[in-house]
Parts: sequence; C-alpha cells; structure tokens
Amino acid sequence: MKLVNETNKQKYIEFIQTNKKGHFLQSPEWAKVKSEWINETIIVEDENGNIKGSMSVLIRKVPILNKSIMYSPRGPVCDIHDKQTFKALVDSVKELAKKHKAFILRLDPDISNTDEEFKQIAKEIGFKLKENVKDFSEVIQPRYVFRLNVKDKTEEELLKSFHEKTRYNIRLAGRKGVTIRDGGKEDLKDFYRIMVETGSRDDFLIRPLEYFEKMYDCMGKNYLRVIMADYEGQPISGAIAIYYGNKVWYLYGASSNEHRNVMPNYLVQWEMIKWALEKKCDIYDFRGVSGHVDENHPQYGIYKFKKGFNGDFTEFVGELYMVFRPITNFLFNTLGTMYQNFQIKRARKK
Repeated sequence: MKLVNETNKQKYIEFIQTNKKGHFLQSPEWAKVKSEWINETIIVEDENGNIKGSMSVLIRKVPILNKSIMYSPRGPVCDIHDKQTFKALVDSVKELAKKHKAFILRLDPDISNTDEEFKQIAKEIGFKLKENVKDFSEVIQPRYVFRLNVKDKTEEELLKSFHEKTRYNIRLAGRKGVTIRDGGKEDLKDFYRIMVETGSRDDFLIRPLEYFEKMYDCMGKNYLRVIMADYEGQPISGAIAIYYGNKVWYLYGASSNEHRNVMPNYLVQWEMIKWALEKKCDIYDFRGVSGHVDENHPQYGIYKFKKGFNGDFTEFVGELYMVFRPITNFLFNTLGTMYQNFQIKRARKK
C-alpha cells in the first residue's frame, strides 16, 4: 500500500488534475475542507513509477459504535475499466479499514450509469450498488446533473445553443442593470444571508457561514471563485464555483426574494460558464438536479432552470458500497436514520 505524503503530494495533484476522471473532491485541498475527517490517499503506480490510479478516502469515527466509516467522494481516479488498478486500490482500502476499524466503504464515482462494463467490474471486486435513487436527500453527492460541453467552444456558440428563453433572461439581466463582480471572503456574509433566504423559500437546509469561509481558505483563489450579482447597489444573487483540472463546478447558489424579476441567476451562470471557457475546460458542471422530471414535482424548477442552458442530462452510476462488518453496519443504519430525522426536524423548527 502506498499513500500520498508531502514527498509525492505534488505528483499526485498533477495526476488528478490531468486525469479525465480527476475531481476536486479527490484533491488534498478538499480534504482540508473536511478536516473533521481523517484523510488517507492511496496511489497505485506502474513499473516506471507513474501514478495510474488513486483514491482519496475520508475516514470518520462513529462514537457510540467505536468504529469508522470510509467514504471516497467521486473516487477512484483511474482508467475505470482497468480492473487490476481498481482492485489494487480497493485492496489497499481494506488494509486501511483494519487500521481504522472501519465497517463500510462508500464511493460515488464520476461514471455514467450506462457504463455496464464498470458496474460488472465493481460487482466482481465486491461492491454493491445503491439503485433507484431519485431525490437529493437520499445521496451524498448528486446522482443526476447537467453537464455542458465547453471544450473548444466560443461564447457565441454557447449562447446560440441555449434555450431561447435562457438567452433572453441573460440579456434582460444586463439591460435591467444587474452587474457581476468577483467577491472576496468578506462577501461570503452577504452570500450567506441571501442563501438563508433561498433555503427558507425552497425548503432546504444550508451549512453555516463558517463552512463557506473554511472552503474559501482551503481551496484558495486558484480554485474557488465567489461571484456576486448586484442590482441598484445591493447584492441580490451569488454563487460559489470551483475550477479543478478540466472542469468548473457550480457548487452553491443563492438568490434574494427581492428583484427576482431582473433574472440575476441567469447572468451569474453565464459568468461561471465564461470562466470555464477562460480556463480552457472541457466541462461546466451545473451539479445536482432531481431525477424526477415531472413538471408537478417540487424540485422541477431547478431542473427546468439548468436545462435551459442545454447541457447533457447525466445520471451517474450512484453509490457503491462495501461492508466489512455487517452487524455494525446494521446498527449504524438503524441509529443513523433515527438521528437524521431528529436533526432535520430540529433544524427546520429552528
């Protein structure tokens, strides 16, 4: 088993930034954001010492059970059909599981649900798939996203590809006087205030301000961008985006209840897409939407908004899991469901 350390850390960063399956959630910077977890990153090398596969694993102890859970967000990073490399990574994780007394490993790889070859490889290695998941609340990372191919595209080409109403709203925001600016760490307070409005309006829970400030500190200006939309001198919309490797991800968005008629969210999205072009990325990822595409579904509005930019509706393979200690896992699931329901009720009441 070979782990990433200070000696080979830069080599690892270069690998995940150039591999087509690289992801910011597998980065050392993101591991710092999740510092309440222990981080161990495994690498597999070829005969020439070049990295051919990696997996950043977050490990967290469950106090009552005195055991740990292991989670690799959007891992592994490798040729996804290279069974030998994937198995070598998993065998190393099993060693870590003994070290940390882990009872389960969870993955949610950046792999299309149509990839039957990968599913078969994962099953042969020992994973089970969590299937038939549609809602945000049932997953850690979104299973359904919109992804816009921006490789070698121009602004004009992309604008022309958008839905007519989306193009209209982008231009309307500009005509109405909405302006876009880059925000600093000090602007996160305004962003958070607006996000509280958004969460209350759309009925979803949000993280505390300190989380976004920590993200800003850990990811740094090289990778993270805060974008604010102002109208009549006041911030009314904003977003946090992350650039890493060949992609830009729209991570968080917020919009005020006031002045929604001037369509600031459309202009904010367009600014982030232009950033992906500036960085010569291949993909702009709008992140999560619901798997329910029924117009009567409460989450349909997010789907409709993102769909207007004409990205590809993408379903990932979903969550893979490998249980090391079945009894502990059963107890965790039982207690976890009870605790989660209690926390949701308390947060909503608050």
